[in-house]
Amino acid sequence: MSRGFYVGRFQPFHNGHQSVLEQIACSSDEIVIGVGSAQVSHTVANPFTAGERVLMLTRSLADLECPFYVIPIEDVQRNALWVAHVRAMTPPFDTVYSANPLVVQLFTEAGVNVRSPDMHERLTHSGTVIRQRMLDGEPWEHLVPPAVVNVIREVHGVERLRQIARSD
Repeated sequence: MSRGFYVGRFQPFHNGHQSVLEQIACSSDEIVIGVGSAQVSHTVANPFTAGERVLMLTRSLADLECPFYVIPIEDVQRNALWVAHVRAMTPPFDTVYSANPLVVQLFTEAGVNVRSPDMHERLTHSGTVIRQRMLDGEPWEHLVPPAVVNVIREVHGVERLRQIARSD
């Protein structure tokens, strides 16, 4: 049995993430998805709570042909301890999937097999771009799975983001 690990902030979960997880599902029996920076929310860079991001993921991946686990992971602020922290919070896994240079470095140093999946349209499928489009009133819905649109509407996410981005 092979189990892959994929971590992201998912602020919000978007079509690029969906594409990567579909790739991982083709080469793993199960996937562990780490919701990074789980303790952070209600900021311009991290407007959604860990629970909201778990909803985005579980609803978007309902039809994924591979069992998956979504695990919130809080930051520890010490990179040298982060891999051990992740391992303590998740089911065991044999391969890490990431294109993030720090994640790749930390898991490689820990002796874990790391693969860097192809990124899907990285310039437009980015949480930063999507959040900016929300702030600017530009269309963003086509960049995320329909289930994510529903979650963001359910929690009034665009309104929240615009409110916290205001200056006093």
